[in-house]
Amino acid sequence: MKHLQTGEFHGKTSKTLDLNGVILTDTEYTHAKVDWHYHENAYFTFILQGNVIEGNKKEIYTCSAGSLLYHNWQDPHYNIKPEGFTRGFHIELKDTWFKNFSFNSSALQGSINISNPDAKFLLYKIFKETKIWDDVSVLAIQSQLLQVLSMMYGNTEPAQHNKPLWAGKIEEILRDDFTKSYRLDDLATSLGIHPVHLSRYFSKYFHCGLAEYVRKLRVEKSLALLSNKKTSLTDVAFECGFSDQSHFNRCFKDIMGVTPFTFKKLIHS
Repeated sequence: MKHLQTGEFHGKTSKTLDLNGVILTDTEYTHAKVDWHYHENAYFTFILQGNVIEGNKKEIYTCSAGSLLYHNWQDPHYNIKPEGFTRGFHIELKDTWFKNFSFNSSALQGSINISNPDAKFLLYKIFKETKIWDDVSVLAIQSQLLQVLSMMYGNTEPAQHNKPLWAGKIEEILRDDFTKSYRLDDLATSLGIHPVHLSRYFSKYFHCGLAEYVRKLRVEKSLALLSNKKTSLTDVAFECGFSDQSHFNRCFKDIMGVTPFTFKKLIHS
């Protein structure tokens, strides 16, 4: 089985940045299939454009633009790339980097498919820093990366596994159709809880209010659509459930810090 070294990925790498234990790589996937292999370092794979199928010993992930995976260094996997252009942004983390910030790298085992929209937004912001690069970009990247890992380590704590059934059910409801206009009382009825209980405790498990969470899901979906150069911003707005492009622009900028137009230019630059 092939062992890939630091900064080594199958494909055509256009840019690599080494930030003292954090290696960022922007790579076009050019191989139709990559056989079983593993990497020297733990790393994130963030699909910027296109599609890729990744399999490991436990699961197979079908990844499109906006998908985020984490791999521990010893986790073997393979890749299959469907036809078309596919581009991935990778962040490798050396073991010394984990130790510097008192993280135990072995606590995150195997491969993890990360669905948390806040984690994905942070990865996009890290990618954005590699494009706008200035004297505070390293500080921004380190800070944002630590936020992502804090979310992931938080999800390994026992308390996180004691979420009430309604929390898992409402996440499923909202993710299945985030374009729908929901009423609080209807959601509460479907969950079998009181609307006051839902309003009061939702933020405990999702770290934001109900409306904010729905907007995050819509913006998360828009990121994947913006990877297609031919899709108009108006079409993206309506497909993601926004009433018009102005509303989409406001919500997107509140979360991402830039307009959809600016972000689309960054992705395709």
